[in-house]
Amino acid sequence: MITMPHTYDYPRPAVTVDAVIFKKEDDRLWILLIQRDRYPFEGMWALPGGFVEMDETLEESVAREVEEETGLKGLLFVQLYTFGDPGRDPRGRTVTVVYFAMAHADAQVTAGDDARHACWFEAGKLPDLAFDHAGILQKAFERYAAGCLDSPVHPTTWP
Repeated sequence: MITMPHTYDYPRPAVTVDAVIFKKEDDRLWILLIQRDRYPFEGMWALPGGFVEMDETLEESVAREVEEETGLKGLLFVQLYTFGDPGRDPRGRTVTVVYFAMAHADAQVTAGDDARHACWFEAGKLPDLAFDHAGILQKAFERYAAGCLDSPVHPTTWP
């Protein structure tokens, strides 16, 4: 493989991945959030996610970030949407590809990497969120309500 220098005549955005992870327990819908331990939005709650590494696919990136920040692994992720408003990240122009997954009702999480805490929140009782994550969750709730989780990511279809 030929390696080319990273020089261009125009600026480039950074690329991140974020994960909306649902679980159903006692007929209630829960959302997995992490409490950020770093700038920006230190101490605020957010979706698990982070920057895509140069040598990984988007799917590998979201799985890695979720495992690093929450301890969850083995989830089946489905791409939800791409968000790229210019002001969505105070660190600079960042485009995020958002994935969603459904975890088992008994899924336990443990904070790691740059997450101070990781825990489940009932869908109707969410804290204020960092970045544009409230808008991302709105899109995810719309997809959930439309039945888009009647797919391989829904635990009722797992063996």
